[in-house]
Amino acid sequence: MIKTALISVSNKEGVIDFARQLAKLGIKIISTGNTAKLLKQNKIKVTLVSDVTRFPEMLDGRLKSLHPNIFAGILADRKNRKHMNELKKHKINTIDLVAVNFYPFEDIANKKLKTDEVIENIDIGGPSLARAAAKNHRDVLVIIDPNDYSQVIGKIENKKIDGNFRLRLAAKAFLRTAKYDTIIGRYFAENFLKDIFPDIYNLTFKKIQNLRYGENPHQKAAFYRSFSIKETCISTAKQLQGKELSYNNILDANDAFELVKDFDRPTAAVIKHTNPSGVASADRIEEAYKKAYETDSKSAFGSVVALNRPCNAEIARMMKPLFVEVVICPKFENEAIEILKDKQNLRLLETGDIVKDYESPDLRRVSGGLLVQTRQMPDLKEKDLKVVTKRKPTKEEMKALIFAWKVNKHVKSNSIVLARGNVTAGIGAGQMSRVDAAKLAVMKSEGKSEGSVMSSDAFFPFRDGVDEAAKAGITAIIQPGGSIRDKEVIEAANEYNIAMVFTGIRLFRH
Repeated sequence: MIKTALISVSNKEGVIDFARQLAKLGIKIISTGNTAKLLKQNKIKVTLVSDVTRFPEMLDGRLKSLHPNIFAGILADRKNRKHMNELKKHKINTIDLVAVNFYPFEDIANKKLKTDEVIENIDIGGPSLARAAAKNHRDVLVIIDPNDYSQVIGKIENKKIDGNFRLRLAAKAFLRTAKYDTIIGRYFAENFLKDIFPDIYNLTFKKIQNLRYGENPHQKAAFYRSFSIKETCISTAKQLQGKELSYNNILDANDAFELVKDFDRPTAAVIKHTNPSGVASADRIEEAYKKAYETDSKSAFGSVVALNRPCNAEIARMMKPLFVEVVICPKFENEAIEILKDKQNLRLLETGDIVKDYESPDLRRVSGGLLVQTRQMPDLKEKDLKVVTKRKPTKEEMKALIFAWKVNKHVKSNSIVLARGNVTAGIGAGQMSRVDAAKLAVMKSEGKSEGSVMSSDAFFPFRDGVDEAAKAGITAIIQPGGSIRDKEVIEAANEYNIAMVFTGIRLFRH
């Protein structure tokens, strides 16, 4: 039976109506600070925490509820005679319901305020109350989510507060306190440890949505968003129309958008199964999309498209007759939405202006563990390259080589990218041998390899990759170098008058 409730909330949403209904049910309400003030202003009878503790709030509000008269009333096991005798001896009453939520630390921390201001928004009493009530959930209802207020009132009115309901509320409370502490820990680790790989690596995420299924129909899945996002990404995108996103849609849209984010010029990418089938940069985003699609129009069937500029009417008209699963970009112009609205299954994802954050780590989940690494470098300058052949690349070849290298970062290994100017000509992805990746890229180019340049994500272990490049009419190659057979590979390039540059940087992507 609920006789006494403690209410102390930072988020006041719904609390007035909740407290009023508790009062109507004859439940005594204890409250603190601003919550008590708000309830009193709304003619709800409230007992101040200081009246229960017989001790004033102090230290600018840092100390309010942290007192045995409160915590003993929450933690006492009602079936334990010793516990109840101790409460009686010290004239402490039980508390049967605790409704709390915490200072919005994550919002404050993201505002880049001074450390002292951020620290003042670390809630101590709220999480302590929630943990105590959740621990003693058999006797105490704990509510940390305003969305649960109406259900709690209904359960109390109908006297249907079962053990399973209590456990569910306790689980939510423990998850919330764990999230809160994780966000505080991440803030201190990132700002004061100055170690991107601390001994303890805590993460916390909030569910965005349940998904229809996972990679395959027999697998269940859900999509979560990190609480520490500092960049524009798939997790921050807003869906404007179309079917519910699938697990594979999200993977493809993520990889597509991360690729175009790497480019400053208007750039479009067409993605299938997390690999690009075509990428292009141009002066106009319409031209970039057209060229990216034409790289491999056959593979573009059922693709995901990413743009690093707004989608306008001209692009929408080009897309309308095609089968495209998802389009992700910073903005959709109204006319583009109007053109595409008839394609009811087409998912349109709007991200807002692009904000990059190459400092945030790259995370990969493995069974029983987590891999954390720094991200691939976002750019490559001509001055960073080492020409290793007799012939130097022309200016046009050098631009194409750097473009191909940037695309190559986003192609699964072993991978080869062919490019002409700022447009991919052919892509060979995910092969077990490098020469097969080269052959596949040439095959996918469908005759466009003549006069193109080649990027390889890792060194050529043998000269056979260069032999294939020569047969395909490739004029210049960019690769990391570092093979024990580099001399043999360079000699092969010289034989064919192919210019070759080394980056010293490998682009493996598994």
